[in-house]
Amino acid sequence: MAELDDIDLAILDELRRDARVSMTAIAETVHISRAGAHARIKRLTDAGVITGYTVRTDPVLLGHHASAYVMLALEQPAWQEVQEQLQRIPEVEHMALVGGDFDVILLVRASDARDLRRIVLEDIQAISAVRSTRTTLIFEDFGRN
Repeated sequence: MAELDDIDLAILDELRRDARVSMTAIAETVHISRAGAHARIKRLTDAGVITGYTVRTDPVLLGHHASAYVMLALEQPAWQEVQEQLQRIPEVEHMALVGGDFDVILLVRASDARDLRRIVLEDIQAISAVRSTRTTLIFEDFGRN
């Protein structure tokens, strides 16, 4: 595991805020040279701390007017098979294997309530190793800025 100091953490904060920020702006913000910022970002990337860059989008503006967390209870030996099947459902935006009352939590984005119902009842519950589901609707998303 990479040892991170305060400068590394500040760099990561800047990249989380805006992954398109320039190397010069990062260097100025964290008070190091541009070359130093570049070297640190390369080290963080090589160490696997930085795994990629992404774009945050507004799901409603993309046409996803119904979002939900869907919790799944699974037959344990089938986890790998279930994971592969869930990854083929395009509306599943995020998947996490968790401990507790459920085994998996999904973030599902759908065009509307009818589409969400179809995804849960026809796509997810059709997977033979899914023992039960619980769906919690999302009324409003609050992203981390």
